[in-house]
Parts: sequence; C-alpha cells; structure tokens
Amino acid sequence: MFPEYRDQIAQLKLADLNFVRLFEKHNALDQTIRHMEAHIEPGTHEEIEQLKKEKLLIKDALYNILKKADTIKD
Repeated sequence: MFPEYRDQIAQLKLADLNFVRLFEKHNALDQTIRHMEAHIEPGTHEEIEQLKKEKLLIKDALYNILKKADTIKD
C-alpha cells in the first residue's frame, strides 16, 4: 500500500499512534476480507462489502495523513 510513501510510512509508524492504529486496522480488515472471500471465515456478501467500504475509508484517511506529512516534509 502506497509504495511511493514508504519512507513516510516508516516515520509515521514510529511517531503517530493514530496512524499506527489506522494502519493496523486496515491490515486486519484486509486479512478478514481475504479469509471471508476464501471461505476460511464465515461472511455474507453484504458483510464483505461493508468491510471493504470500511477498509476504503481507512485507506483514504491514511492517504490524507501521508499527503499532509509529505507537504510538511517539503
């Protein structure tokens, strides 16, 4: 996720607890979605779609934090 921000991600993981929380939540949702789609965990189509929407909102929040950190850096 966001390879162009690899350095900022590493820095934010050390300095921003909110970023860390969102990053971990995004990864947990991604794993849950993959497991549901592979039928490893139970989940309806509607539940999967709701989790995907939540994951996308978190990804947008992470991107906004990264963009802000990038502009501060410059």
